[in-house]
Amino acid sequence: MLDLLNNFQLNSLMFLIPSLFMFCCGVYGFLTRRNMIAMLISLELMLNSVDMNFVVFNRFLCPGEMEGMFFTLFAIAIAAAETAVAIAIIINAYRIAKDIDVKDLTKMKF
Repeated sequence: MLDLLNNFQLNSLMFLIPSLFMFCCGVYGFLTRRNMIAMLISLELMLNSVDMNFVVFNRFLCPGEMEGMFFTLFAIAIAAAETAVAIAIIINAYRIAKDIDVKDLTKMKF
């Protein structure tokens, strides 16, 4: 039993550490960038790391079931729709303000 627990920790950490690194890079990029496209890419990086966590926990905690995989596919579909809406908003902001910097978008306020 102890060998199985150590094997789970070693194998899951091989996936969770890169996922944590991806999430931290996404948070850093979102907080430091002022370009809306770069912020959107950072947000997508964070969402992909969360999806990776869903798959890892499903694989190692419930190997016979597929709930984590289905939830990940659903999250990827939602992220694609969110990206399409965000790009449409960015294009409209560029048409109005001629810039996609977050600081310069105060012109859109009423």
